Amino acid sequence: MKVLIAGGAGYVGSTIASACLDSGIEPVIVDSLITGRREFVMDRKFYEGDISDQVLIARIFTENPDLSAAILCAALINVPESISDPVNYYMNNVVKCLNFARALVANDCTKLIFSSSASIYATSGPEPVNENSPIEPTNPYARSKVAFEWILQDISKTGLLKVISFRYFNPIGADPKMRSGLQSPEPSHAFGAIIRAMQTGKPFAITGTDYATRDGTGIRDYIHVWDVAHAHVLALIKFESILADVDHYEVINLGTGKGTTVRELVTKFNDVSSTPIEIARVPRRPGDSAGTFANYEKAKRLLGWTPQFSLVDGIRDSLKWAELRELVLGT
Repeated sequence: MKVLIAGGAGYVGSTIASACLDSGIEPVIVDSLITGRREFVMDRKFYEGDISDQVLIARIFTENPDLSAAILCAALINVPESISDPVNYYMNNVVKCLNFARALVANDCTKLIFSSSASIYATSGPEPVNENSPIEPTNPYARSKVAFEWILQDISKTGLLKVISFRYFNPIGADPKMRSGLQSPEPSHAFGAIIRAMQTGKPFAITGTDYATRDGTGIRDYIHVWDVAHAHVLALIKFESILADVDHYEVINLGTGKGTTVRELVTKFNDVSSTPIEIARVPRRPGDSAGTFANYEKAKRLLGWTPQFSLVDGIRDSLKWAELRELVLGT
């Protein structure tokens, strides 16, 4: 099997590509390298360019006529940036992704796995969200993910595309073989900022301590990136059976089933790390929410998938990658 991975030079996309390789699936990668890293695709079939470039995508299919499916990971993901520049986010996460879908249709590729986001859900309080939980995106990034899900649902009703949308939570960790990991030196999300605080010796800023959670800080579902990647591999293998009883479109949550507050994450990090961090309390950022966590029973039923890595595993792999990152990426 051969699969086209859009955004396959990024953190999640490169890890999915590695999981595919380990499972005997050949990844073909297209990435603009705006946020992705060339180092993550050095040993893979790679096309540099925009996912919306119809000519490029047609050439990829011409040169790889045995491509049987596509995975769409390409997206901008910085929430504060999406608030300050929503036009760019809708252009990249909706318009360019739509052009990529149009190219798949034009080249008779009917199977697509879309990396959506669990940030689209309304805050659920103490209960995990399932795939039928209310949708209430609070920022342009999350709204761009909802918008493209709606577009894919409409396209799937025509039969031109069959789609599995994965809504997953906060990936942490790295490829267990350390082929890739978090590529940004200054990530905006909580766990990446914790790593950065450890490296710089500066306090980690907890953005919001007055949420209606057990300790006032936002609650998230920190899932190991390798578990996310493994789910994509299973979806490729079981694609037809997953969609057998639905109308060409299926939504599946990926998560751990356990909510972790930001304060709890810091505590666990300090238990694992040889360099504990201090915290600073700052106001909420625009667009942030109290958060939620996932019920993954559907993934278990349809994919035979359960998370295999713990929060501690994710922290340890992240720390190991942080030590190697400069050697691998040079920054």
